[in-house]
Amino acid sequence: MNKSQKIAQSFSPAAFIHDTEENHQAIEHLILEQEIGGLTFFHSRHSAAANFEKRAEALETDGTFEKIIGLINRYQVLSKIPLLISIDGEYGLAMRIENTPQYPFAITLGAIQTDAESLVEEVGFRMGVDMKRSGIHLNLAPCADVNTNPDNPVIGYRSFGNQVDQVAKLAFAAYSGLKKAGIGACLKHFPGHGDTAVDSHLGLPILNKTKAELEAEELLPFQYGIDRGVEMIMVGHLAVPALTGGKEIPASISRELITDLLKGKMGFQGLVISDALNMKAVANLFPEPGELEWKAFHAGNDILCFSDQVKAGIQKIAERATEEEVDLVFQKIMGLKTRLGVIEAKKVESPTFDWESHSKLQAELAENYVSVISGTINPKEIHSLAQAGKLGYREFFSSGKSHFAERLELPFVSIEQSEKVILAVFVPSHKPLNQFGMDLETLAEIQRLAQSKTCILVHFGNPLALKHLGNLENFEAVICGYQGFEEAQKVATSFLV
Repeated sequence: MNKSQKIAQSFSPAAFIHDTEENHQAIEHLILEQEIGGLTFFHSRHSAAANFEKRAEALETDGTFEKIIGLINRYQVLSKIPLLISIDGEYGLAMRIENTPQYPFAITLGAIQTDAESLVEEVGFRMGVDMKRSGIHLNLAPCADVNTNPDNPVIGYRSFGNQVDQVAKLAFAAYSGLKKAGIGACLKHFPGHGDTAVDSHLGLPILNKTKAELEAEELLPFQYGIDRGVEMIMVGHLAVPALTGGKEIPASISRELITDLLKGKMGFQGLVISDALNMKAVANLFPEPGELEWKAFHAGNDILCFSDQVKAGIQKIAERATEEEVDLVFQKIMGLKTRLGVIEAKKVESPTFDWESHSKLQAELAENYVSVISGTINPKEIHSLAQAGKLGYREFFSSGKSHFAERLELPFVSIEQSEKVILAVFVPSHKPLNQFGMDLETLAEIQRLAQSKTCILVHFGNPLALKHLGNLENFEAVICGYQGFEEAQKVATSFLV
């Protein structure tokens, strides 16, 4: 292989499942003419990166799973060296593909109270099995970011929490489960994206912390993983001036951070993958085609994710990188492909999912994370009030998939006639934009009810959204269900009846 062919193995541009035939053919040209090493699949151009939720609300598509299987087979048959197929599936295939198993968000798993590491590893294993059987080799997960900024616009629910040790252990457990399933995984977003206030899809976050603070918090989960043999780390698009001599340079293109700190001081010997190179935090910095790809490669990235300038990027790297640098990266990528079974890639047959087993796991998880986080609940009193015609019920923001009231099997009266009210809140969005999708008028109504009636709040959603529901002390008790899964709804009812 010549130098350019070896460099091409570093490129994993985006492939969109729902796209035009013209764009599918453009991917074929990249495979045939540039001989790229892999593809990173997204649902659609509309849904890529930051816009997943808007896609879920606005885009109607059918047959996503069947289409990705077809595209994987279509593209693999064209490639001289089988492609490394990646997906960003932090909570399973369902993050990008409808009608596939969805697992709890990291923030939900972070609330598991018993045997958390073992259960999180099992979740990683199950989602890894789903992916491996679907022709996917690498999951760009889990997050090892410590979410210490509750207003973080881009991490939040994607983090295992705000406690450093917990994040370190659970991120490694998720990684280990994926690896057990034969899937590649990576800790992200080095050096730590949890305390940022800017979405790196849209701009450059700058983390102004001291070196000592960064080592004690942001860097610790990555060091924990490195010490235990983690094989891949994704570097994020955020600036940490304390680690780059005061320069506000994105970590993803900083040789000081990747080569000197991560690979040098911290001892990481695995592969480094860049966060998506189309993201505004870096994409707008280098208007000349291929320059960004060269900067990322030179900084120490082995795999370049979501490059929009593949041909120019290969050319720039070939002009400037030494043969030794290229050979080293090429050998690392080929080693990864061998370990993950990519080289023996075969035609993928559409698998079926064991939904019964999936539901059993969901139920076991829910038993361990759904909890009363404030106040106390007396089920006997609730029953007594219900029989006396003094128990009310009100549901907010339900998407129509709620079976919560049915599960309670209690007689309810109007709010006006009740002495006590059960308020079920199904938070529309897991991201903080616009009060997590909750309108201000309805939030005000919930707060008025909590102040005028004795209320029990049952919250199905990101716990970071609780702050918008007013002072929790105004509720007699608060049950946090974390997500609206039927299994979580069932467990939540057990606290009431």
